[in-house]
Amino acid sequence: MPGVLPGVLPGALPGPLVGIGWLAPRLGTPGLVVLDASVGAHRGADRRIPGARAFDIDGALSDPSSPVPHTMPGADRFARELRALGVGDTDTVVVYDAAGVYSSARAWWMLRAMGFDRAAVLDGGLPAWSGAGLPVEEGAPGPAPAPGDFTARPRAGLFADSADVVAALAEPGTAVLDARSRERFSGAAPEPRAGLRGGHMPGAVNLPFGELQHEGRMRPATELRAVLGDLVGERERLVLSCGSGVTACVLALGAELAGYRGTAVYDGSWSEWGLPSPLPVVREQGGTEAPHGV
Repeated sequence: MPGVLPGVLPGALPGPLVGIGWLAPRLGTPGLVVLDASVGAHRGADRRIPGARAFDIDGALSDPSSPVPHTMPGADRFARELRALGVGDTDTVVVYDAAGVYSSARAWWMLRAMGFDRAAVLDGGLPAWSGAGLPVEEGAPGPAPAPGDFTARPRAGLFADSADVVAALAEPGTAVLDARSRERFSGAAPEPRAGLRGGHMPGAVNLPFGELQHEGRMRPATELRAVLGDLVGERERLVLSCGSGVTACVLALGAELAGYRGTAVYDGSWSEWGLPSPLPVVREQGGTEAPHGV
């Protein structure tokens, strides 16, 4: 592998976000696991960072019993899947996706929710990696790794349910942020999933996830603090939502980089809230189109 430093161990992560310059010289070293968390059209693609293993948010790493997509699986299932990916308790994990910084943030947040802090998102994902001329692996993935000894240690409070969101909307010190596009937030554009009401939660604030990025990479911490501060003011606790709990985690990553703590992701997101139910929905007129949040 060009650029690999012989004998180098991964070492401590510099934070929840690493660049290709951090990952490239460490790729293939013992104790480093790279996970491809791509979803949708990128799921299962035959082009990946060498040695990457599939963190399947569209499949095994969502709760199959949930009526809405991308729901966090239970601790036993999560631990079983991570062990099958060869992840151990002392490993360092870097997650990426083929869209930039999109579903990789969901994988990072899931790992945190299960008590694993030795994980980071690759800034810019596969586009940044391949754009820098770094090697990629093509074709079918290699043989399954040796099982890891990952232990799930669930943390309370990182995921919220609809009752938590109802309470948060009434809490003066909490801001509820929605990562969907402005058109979907206002109700001017139809939801991509059938049967969902258009609009947003009363009192929620719209922050399309792409506004925390520039050319597929996360904006600097100072800019993230400015964007979030302008929207939430003095409120310190954030509850984050989107279409199905994926791009809300991009907001969670941005909030973490900006220094916010006590953040929660609404796991059901609009896939649950938007269903016909007594949960309140507000519709507006207008809005400017922005990247869709899943």
